[in-house]
Amino acid sequence: MGSALTAGCALTAGCALTALTAGPAWAGLQWPATAAPSTGPGATAATASDSDLEVIGLDPDPAAPGGTTTVHAVVGNRGPDRTASPFTVVVTLPAGVTPEGPYFPENCAPFQDGHRVHCTFPAGLPALRSATALIPVRLARTVPAPGTLLGGWVSVRGDDDRNTSNDKQPFAIPVVETEIR
Repeated sequence: MGSALTAGCALTAGCALTALTAGPAWAGLQWPATAAPSTGPGATAATASDSDLEVIGLDPDPAAPGGTTTVHAVVGNRGPDRTASPFTVVVTLPAGVTPEGPYFPENCAPFQDGHRVHCTFPAGLPALRSATALIPVRLARTVPAPGTLLGGWVSVRGDDDRNTSNDKQPFAIPVVETEIR
């Protein structure tokens, strides 16, 4: 599920994408409040860019009941412009999974009783580059194994994202009987 990333890109913000794929349309998510742009003396309004944010679907590594894994929330900018506005990534966790920091970037924070985690990225993501949020999670000890936890989603929202049809991708967490080392 998803795209091929240039070697070494998965853990850094702004690494080159070798391919971007379209995802399903989304609607109805409630986003956490983000800071409004400054409107005081000397403030300048950002000019909207012609950018297209896209969630790249990646499944987390397998984990055992009670174990941990990391959700890699990868967002690419299909361009053609650099983003002119900040954007927010929201990770919705499947039932039986809770977030467990520390998160990357550090501004990521759980909300909705830990069912979701949001992260804000600054303006300036170049065209054909990606940004990645890392969300460590713990599976409940009661999760059946072997199996697959469904219902996870990664979503992105940006004020100058011109195409919202590719702003959400599902992910699944494979559950194994014993911790993989």
